[in-house]
Amino acid sequence: MPLMNLSFSRSVLPLLAVAGLVATTIFVVAGLPDREPEPAQQAPPRVPAALAAVQRVAGTGIVEPSSDTIQIGTALAGLVTDLFVRPGEYVTRGEPLFVVDTRALRSRLLEANASVTEAHATITEARAVIEEARAAELIAERQLQLYTSVDEPAAVSRSEVLRAEGEARAATERRKLSEARVAAAQSRYESVQARAESARVELDRATVRAPISGEILAVNIRRGEFLSNQSGGGEPFIEMGATRPLHVRIDVDQEQAPHVALGAAAVISPRGAADRQVNAAFVRAEPLIVPKRSLTNSAQERVDVRVLQIIYRLPRTNGLFRVGQQVDAYIPAKPQQRNRPDAHRTAE
Repeated sequence: MPLMNLSFSRSVLPLLAVAGLVATTIFVVAGLPDREPEPAQQAPPRVPAALAAVQRVAGTGIVEPSSDTIQIGTALAGLVTDLFVRPGEYVTRGEPLFVVDTRALRSRLLEANASVTEAHATITEARAVIEEARAAELIAERQLQLYTSVDEPAAVSRSEVLRAEGEARAATERRKLSEARVAAAQSRYESVQARAESARVELDRATVRAPISGEILAVNIRRGEFLSNQSGGGEPFIEMGATRPLHVRIDVDQEQAPHVALGAAAVISPRGAADRQVNAAFVRAEPLIVPKRSLTNSAQERVDVRVLQIIYRLPRTNGLFRVGQQVDAYIPAKPQQRNRPDAHRTAE
């Protein structure tokens, strides 16, 4: 029979090899990446028209609050019982942001106030005793003066004189003792009053308030969380800053720093939006050259450089710039000074 004479190695095996080659080819072709060009994700930085024909210095930067970013902590550890703000809200200076648990502080304040009331009552009682002792002392002294002023010795017995002297001394001792009690009570009153004032201060510190008027940038706490007042290097509880106006911190490489025309306005555009350019007013230049910390993730970017940081004030742009946003900047350069032969000859 023909099927019996069919050779596996000569007929079936080549067919399997061809089928495997076809399947492999289909798999490889289907897995090839799409070579179609994609549009650019973001527009590259573009030199502004006003600076296209003049010397300029380029830099990158970060948008920040005009007050710098303020990281809010807490002076007291405890559970968050109230949280009053959310990101994006504007607060005024002194407005409460959050409160930690105050039950123990309120208990201390109640105890201190009770002690103040008790000490005040003790002082009032001791002063009343002083007045009684002074009255008794005055009566005893007058009685003694009366006995000693009698010219006839037989009119007043010696025992009556001694008794009057004893009463006068006893009244004086009672007055002195009462005055000592008043002094001790006054000292205790001042002590418990200071303790009550300390409890009131601690109670006030449990409410964390805004140090300036500004915008809440981030809230990293929730009600019921336990907050520690020890700095452990974690994220701040609340971040805020004055965002009206916004500032931008531009990094200029130290090699280019001498060429920057300080005081001139800079042209700023958001990263990826080179067509949205604004003029930013010069605020100040930081006096210290620092290592570069703001990175753009560009393959050509150098990270082993030091930079001059220049601060500019952004105009109001209806949400074009946000805190933490990366920007590109072009700054006018100083005009180059050419050496004049006449000047050299004059100097010689």
